[in-house]
Amino acid sequence: MEKSVYILGIESSCDDTSASVICDNKILSNVVANQEVHSKYGGVVPELASRAHQQNIVPVVQQAIEQANIHKKDLTAIAFTKGPGLMGSLLVGTSFAKSLALGLQIPLIDVNHMQAHILAHFIKDDEESKIPSFPFICLTISGGHTQIVKVTNHFEMEILGETIDDAVGEAFDKSAKILGLPYPGGPLIDKYAQLGNPKAFPFTKPKVGDLDFSFSGLKTGILYFIQKQQRINPNFVKENLHDICASIQYTIVEILMEKLKNAVKKTGIKHIAIAGGVSANSDIRKRLLTAEKHLGWKTYIPKFEYTTDNAAMIAIAGYLKYLNDDYADVSVTAKARLKVTE
Repeated sequence: MEKSVYILGIESSCDDTSASVICDNKILSNVVANQEVHSKYGGVVPELASRAHQQNIVPVVQQAIEQANIHKKDLTAIAFTKGPGLMGSLLVGTSFAKSLALGLQIPLIDVNHMQAHILAHFIKDDEESKIPSFPFICLTISGGHTQIVKVTNHFEMEILGETIDDAVGEAFDKSAKILGLPYPGGPLIDKYAQLGNPKAFPFTKPKVGDLDFSFSGLKTGILYFIQKQQRINPNFVKENLHDICASIQYTIVEILMEKLKNAVKKTGIKHIAIAGGVSANSDIRKRLLTAEKHLGWKTYIPKFEYTTDNAAMIAIAGYLKYLNDDYADVSVTAKARLKVTE
């Protein structure tokens, strides 16, 4: 009988320190330490983030191993996020993973954070887990990325379209800031949108290529609209918060769905997955399920705990690389910029 493969995944690309243990393709633990420190600054402060990672990484890894009910000597390999992300944050995870792998004399596996978001779909948590079949299209949407990726196999990916300026998560957070909502504002827009009319205020959708995205013009449009209305009625936001949030969310999700439809038309691929922090948004999930019914798509929607940055996705990517004997050398370095295809 073949021996089980235990992989420790470490994720430290932005402001969450996370560690996860996977046994083959089943997650045994997935521990995430959030950093509260950034909320008062209205965004992630890189210097504070790397300091918090240094404090969190040992207890988080310890907890992940304990929760998995194994001993560190049972680990087969260690996978870590190489990039993209904040350099200071990445360095904490990279250095720790290298030292631990050297100490335990086990292989080290470097993981592309963007690929890991997509590969989270291959976690087999239960019999309900829907695993995508190749090729499929993945809409990767987060605070830092907005891409349509064609996935031919676990590690062969091609970017079909991407944002030419801002990411969709940033568009949500900046819109929330304009409305005076605290950071991170994306989840709050989603929450208030449930109570509003999505057609209350029409916002102009940017005109860019069939598969590309642009959100900077939309953010400016929202800002000017709010400023104009507040000159007429200083209480405009307070009185119309639910409708404004519903209209902003409707416009953003419309843009995402339009591009996905274009990608399906262009490629003929009807297997559609979403990944990244914004894939937790309730409206995009609803719209995908509707498309499954009316457009004959087969959709793959990740569990909430695998949408935001987490180490379970690093662990599954590490496991798939381990099966390919794709290890990293100890000279591997963190990279702040890294494409999904690298």
